[in-house]
Amino acid sequence: MIEDTIFGKIIRREIPADIVYEDDVCLAFRDVTPQAPTHVLVIPKKPIPKLADATVEDKALLGHLLLTVKTVAEQLGISTDGYRVVINTGTNGGQTVFHLHLHLLGGRSLHWPPG
Repeated sequence: MIEDTIFGKIIRREIPADIVYEDDVCLAFRDVTPQAPTHVLVIPKKPIPKLADATVEDKALLGHLLLTVKTVAEQLGISTDGYRVVINTGTNGGQTVFHLHLHLLGGRSLHWPPG
């Protein structure tokens, strides 16, 4: 059973999302409060609350998530000019939904430091 977070509800199709990619392992959808022209969340279907909770058994899953980000960036046409991938971990890291997710941000120049 997928945990009862908003992302679990999206995976189970209990609430709608603008899904741009899906496979057996993960799902990618547009963020409802985008911070860049392209802002997509890539989430595993396996419920891992945060990156700090991942284990060595999740190594293939974590690699799959990064390769999915690359695929989605290519699909959305932002791979040539560049993009940013962000994983917020824990409350101090800015995580608000406790289901591991990667933010794919692009479509404009992104500055550093981010905030």
